[in-house]
Amino acid sequence: MRIEPSEIQDLDPAMALYRAAVDYQRINGYNLWPEFDRALIENEIKEKRHYRIVEGNEIACVFSVVYNDPIIWEEKDKEPSIYLHRIATNPHFKGKGIMHLIKKWAAEHALQNGRKFIRMDTWGDNEKLKAYYVNCGFTYIGQKHLPQPTTLPQHYWGLTLSLFEIQL
Repeated sequence: MRIEPSEIQDLDPAMALYRAAVDYQRINGYNLWPEFDRALIENEIKEKRHYRIVEGNEIACVFSVVYNDPIIWEEKDKEPSIYLHRIATNPHFKGKGIMHLIKKWAAEHALQNGRKFIRMDTWGDNEKLKAYYVNCGFTYIGQKHLPQPTTLPQHYWGLTLSLFEIQL
């Protein structure tokens, strides 16, 4: 499997993976992602911050990277970090070590860009996902409640998030 920047022709497959992720969340009783704005994902692709993991001709996973996340991470955002967002794995590739591949790539990408941390957040009450990220090598930092209104997209308003990091 290889990780590479998404191309504009990956927009529809990426949106389909986000919908599949919501279906998985619904079936398992988790909080649901909103339908992500197509323009947001398209912009990430154009800015080369949206990535795909490919095996053969099939997209196994997509995810986004940002380099600042001050609303969620507050003072810690001053520490040079990359932030992983919207990781959506193709259902055919679940259980194939995708997160470990992302973690390895993110560490290399962070170091190449002078960053010292890999950070991410997820729903605060998803104990199974929290345990999974810790098992993948992330340190659980704690929880953050986001008040509303905020300058983040509306689906963040009023949420409690669990925060994770890896120090490089």
